[in-house]
Amino acid sequence: MAYKIAVVGATGNVGREMLDILDERGFPAREVVPVASRRSQGVDVSFGDRTLTCQAIDHFDFSDVDICLMSAGGAVSKEWSPRIAAKGCVVIDNSSAWRYDADVPLIVPEVNADAITGFTRKNIIANPNCSTAQLVVALKPLHDAATIRRVVVSTYQSVSGAGKDGMDELFNQTRSVFVNDPITPEKFTKRIAFNVIPHIDVFMEDGYTKEEWKVLAETKKMLDPKIKVTCTAVRVPVFIGHSESVNIEFERPITAEEARDILREAPGVLVVDKHEDGGYVTPYESAGEDATYVSRIREDATIENGLNMWVVADNLRKGAALNAVQIAEVLVNRGLITPKKAAA
Repeated sequence: MAYKIAVVGATGNVGREMLDILDERGFPAREVVPVASRRSQGVDVSFGDRTLTCQAIDHFDFSDVDICLMSAGGAVSKEWSPRIAAKGCVVIDNSSAWRYDADVPLIVPEVNADAITGFTRKNIIANPNCSTAQLVVALKPLHDAATIRRVVVSTYQSVSGAGKDGMDELFNQTRSVFVNDPITPEKFTKRIAFNVIPHIDVFMEDGYTKEEWKVLAETKKMLDPKIKVTCTAVRVPVFIGHSESVNIEFERPITAEEARDILREAPGVLVVDKHEDGGYVTPYESAGEDATYVSRIREDATIENGLNMWVVADNLRKGAALNAVQIAEVLVNRGLITPKKAAA
């Protein structure tokens, strides 16, 4: 069986990754259609060794599309996802628009694939925030083994999480530093070149940012509502790849060696944890890779049943595009949807 797939937001960083990953993984698609805003109509994008031309969302007919991978931002998703879903097309949305809706499953296949059956309520499935996705992939097997009580996470998030404009700003500011040109922040609140910014998304009343709140809310929704989570989200001058320093408190004892063994067997995880120079993964090595890498696993002597670890992943792939395609694969592999063409 082959499916018709639409990728909305196909000209963006994540949209292009979605197209690449659909091709790389040999997704059973009879047709893949890139869709974008009216201003991007006619723009060519790559799909494997082919070139596809973007169609405008305003005029595109979704009635014969089986799955829509949506990566066009929250405002577009709020408007269009229900309309597309009403055509009988399952929407897998990468924005924050639907993540906290009780009738929309929030899915990371390695963590809570069984919850996907709830998609029938609205025909929409939510993709988590990029920093949450890699975090819960690493936490899930440890939670199953020793039950997590509390998580303290500090993120080191690349500029690609802010889109192409964020990447362009880092590039342009870095060049300006070397030629001594003036720097005026535009996408970010302060200079990002050779700097770090402890501020992602808008501030909330309690002093946390929306990005930090997302990690808390999404971890609870996907993993366990009883887990206590606190987060500090930081933007760093890295093009691709989010990193996280994670401190975990468990209900039951677990050693660093036990954690390594558990994580080595966990789906989607690669452990690189040697106590030597370079015996860990940095965001540079994660770029273009599908795995969630875990390094620097060690016991925290300051609390009972505590561990520290370092978690790194390509935010455009596992944090966004790859996870969306994996959700689509779960729908197909579990027989939860049937191609409209075959059904007709």
